[in-house]
Amino acid sequence: MATTGKLSSRLDDADRLGGAFAKGTVGQATTHTAADAAASSDDEAPAPQTLRDAVKADGKSKARSRKDKQAAGAEDDRIAREIQQRAAKYQRGNESGEAKPKKVRSKKAQAKLEHAQKRRDEAVQEAARSEALLTETSGYLEAEGMERTYKFTQKQLAEHLDISSAAKIFDLQLGDFGPYALDYSSNGRHLLIGGRKGHLATMDWRNGRLGCELHVRETVRDVCWLHNQSLFAVAQKKHAYIYDHTGAEVHCLQKHVEPTALGFLPFHFLLASTGMTGRLVYQDVTEGRVIGEHRAGYGPSSVLRVNPHNAVVHVGHGNGMVTLWAPQQSLPLAKLLCHKGPVQAMAIDRSGTYMATSGLDGRVKVWDVRNFKPLHEYSTMRPAHTLDISQRGLLAAGWGPNVTVWKDALATHTATPYMRRQLPGTTASAVRFVPYDDVLGYGHSSGISSIVIPGSGEPNFDAFVANPYQTTKQRQETEVKMLLDKLAPDTIQLDPNFIGRLDPRTQVQRQHSVLTDERAKYAQNKADGKYLDDNVKNKMKGRNSAAKRYNRKRQNNVMDLKKLHEMERLEREIRESERKRRKVPEEESGALGRFFAEKNNESR
Repeated sequence: MATTGKLSSRLDDADRLGGAFAKGTVGQATTHTAADAAASSDDEAPAPQTLRDAVKADGKSKARSRKDKQAAGAEDDRIAREIQQRAAKYQRGNESGEAKPKKVRSKKAQAKLEHAQKRRDEAVQEAARSEALLTETSGYLEAEGMERTYKFTQKQLAEHLDISSAAKIFDLQLGDFGPYALDYSSNGRHLLIGGRKGHLATMDWRNGRLGCELHVRETVRDVCWLHNQSLFAVAQKKHAYIYDHTGAEVHCLQKHVEPTALGFLPFHFLLASTGMTGRLVYQDVTEGRVIGEHRAGYGPSSVLRVNPHNAVVHVGHGNGMVTLWAPQQSLPLAKLLCHKGPVQAMAIDRSGTYMATSGLDGRVKVWDVRNFKPLHEYSTMRPAHTLDISQRGLLAAGWGPNVTVWKDALATHTATPYMRRQLPGTTASAVRFVPYDDVLGYGHSSGISSIVIPGSGEPNFDAFVANPYQTTKQRQETEVKMLLDKLAPDTIQLDPNFIGRLDPRTQVQRQHSVLTDERAKYAQNKADGKYLDDNVKNKMKGRNSAAKRYNRKRQNNVMDLKKLHEMERLEREIRESERKRRKVPEEESGALGRFFAEKNNESR
């Protein structure tokens, strides 16, 4: 068995370190190479006996020092050229990469411009240097010869891991309150678990510190972290509840009736739920008001996932349909018939491109969300009740006592699984990959388990987005920034890039296109018989002219812009005439009369 990437680098470092210690301790008892012998012969050269020997030895040492300096200088030049090449993409300015400040008359303003340009140049250099510390590819588990990666057990893998990585493989037996649902925080540091019989707990699973633990004494169907580890939501028997990090109940969300699945939109601070009533409810956790409440009409639902790319909520139904929703639209954005039976589980990758669904037909299908077409499918011996996709594109499915992981299973079809884990006597209820770590956690009927999946986590993290090592002060500052950058609910669309686009058409072109559409719509409605031109009553006393007959032919509910303006003008005139006919009381005729006028307008 051989490992590459992060695991192999750790093993190689340990081997080199062990070799260095061995070479130092064994010493003369080991066999040296020719280069070591030459180096040792130079170091142990006899002392010069004459002045000529001393001059020769001094010349050799100076030559060696010059060579060392030249080699060091060449290495520094190579590093400087590499940093300069990397810094080109971070430059802001003209095409040559030099953004020189403009010459101004004021010396003070000129000094400020030069200082700002110096800060920008330093930031570019720091960004280029920090890029050298990022590993662009993550390591995977590889097999040699006739070996297969899915046959490697966690016990065999733990023998080749370091101590901290091997400690991430554990089984927590909690058989009295299972099966368990679980969720990891956005930085992957904190774990939230919820047992079906009412057991709730939060913990810093890496350090083994328990945050809070409580028992709600009723059914718990799903759990979900909110914007950070200070608050979490629980789907209980009758309603959804919000608790803080100490386990105290903060809110009871009564609009979420009998919820079965929860999802949180971090950039909009919206909590979405679906349940036994078949309704999809959006609630703003910062203001407490319900943003949207939609009914799909397909009966109870227990599958809900949030697309991390565009914040669209995907809901799976009992007839095999998957509907896509936005909070400000009463109808679904799209409908997909994914399975012939009920949808059991769903997962979406972080780019929002691929969606995986599983049904009672025992199929796990992968869909392209951009064009809503199926790509390929996988089969399991029993229907998969839970799915998840890692940051690096690994697909995990929990079916019965088994957890199966496929590598490169989204864009292409994989014949054999990547890794597999079986826990006899249990039934998997939830699988979740840990962000920024090669760990998969899953809940089952006997508790929760954690296994190592090499290559599943993103090796590089942005501390301004999700910092696994953030302090309390950094968490508070991040929370304030997230609240300031909160997005409006109407920004949720299938294409999130529509914000900020400009319409290249001129005003005349836009008016012409609107007029063309109205004419086409009118012609279509007239052809369908919606406008009954023949049923026009004849009126007498000068009201039966050709123009008035033509106006009466038009349907009353057809409103154009000119007619709307005319109706608004008539309403203003009627309101003004009523105000003039109204007698003004004495108390309203003084200096405070304008306040009474505003009050009367509000009452109308």
